[in-house]
Amino acid sequence: MQNFEYIAPINTLSAAQALSPDAGVTAVLAGGTDLLSLLKQHVETPTRVVSLRNISALRGISKRGGGLRIGAMATVEDLLGSKAAAPYESLLQAARGITAPQVRAMGTVAGDLLQRPRCWYFRNGYGLLAKSEGKALVPSGENRYHAILGNKGPAYFVNASSLAPALISLGATVSVAGPEGEREMSVADLYRIPSSDAERENTLAPNEIVTEINVPSASGWSTATYEVRQRQLLDWPLATASVALRMRGGKVSDARVVLGHVAPIPWRSSEAETALKGKAANESSGVEAGKAAMAAATPLSQNKAKVQLATVAVKRAVGMAG
Repeated sequence: MQNFEYIAPINTLSAAQALSPDAGVTAVLAGGTDLLSLLKQHVETPTRVVSLRNISALRGISKRGGGLRIGAMATVEDLLGSKAAAPYESLLQAARGITAPQVRAMGTVAGDLLQRPRCWYFRNGYGLLAKSEGKALVPSGENRYHAILGNKGPAYFVNASSLAPALISLGATVSVAGPEGEREMSVADLYRIPSSDAERENTLAPNEIVTEINVPSASGWSTATYEVRQRQLLDWPLATASVALRMRGGKVSDARVVLGHVAPIPWRSSEAETALKGKAANESSGVEAGKAAMAAATPLSQNKAKVQLATVAVKRAVGMAG
């Protein structure tokens, strides 16, 4: 990997001030489970790496009001072991899907939200939009793991976060610190589909840091996450569905359905939510919701199977939540 300067500030302001406002010049090191591989592959070549390991304020998981506060540097293992997180079943189900002990021990919650795409074109140096000589490589190339929603160009990768769909379905927000202070946004607003090579897949400025994730109370909501995987260890899901249902008189009065690993962003499906409202949460309504979620899917030449996998993920998540 390229040589770089390493610093480990003791507070978030110092960390943000150490980051460059220009993309690619500096990088944030949390658990390192993603960044180190990017450095070794020369996909990222920062001149300075800013470690968050010494910032104690970024750690810990605790109740806050009626909700949950997750420090950005809390690990997946911390999340799974937290009594405060017990009411958030969909989030814990998503975390349990991360089975590698090394990733659970070192990977952080914020790091999971912000990991770069696992697209093999991106990881092999063809850029976020996977182009060679100005031509998109994905549509006519190896695309069986690529997007089936939000893929009308120029981005075809899928968002790699395991935890984002569950957090979005739970209405979670993130606090973000920069040199000028802090701001808060929904987890959903953390992501975007890049339209050019100059954009990244998240909306953070290069000198901003996620400091914590705040999850509202889950009281009154039934939640579940279902993942479809090719292998159970050291792998990413092929499709994920996280649902949050509010029931009234045995019927769904409100629904949130968020799909993962099928689009360049965690994909909230208003179609599936509409299909569920007023229905009992069971296999039949789950099938309808799954079909509705995939109504606008545009599979590529090799990934049509992902449409069926995502349909099944929605059906089973609805059944688990019901």
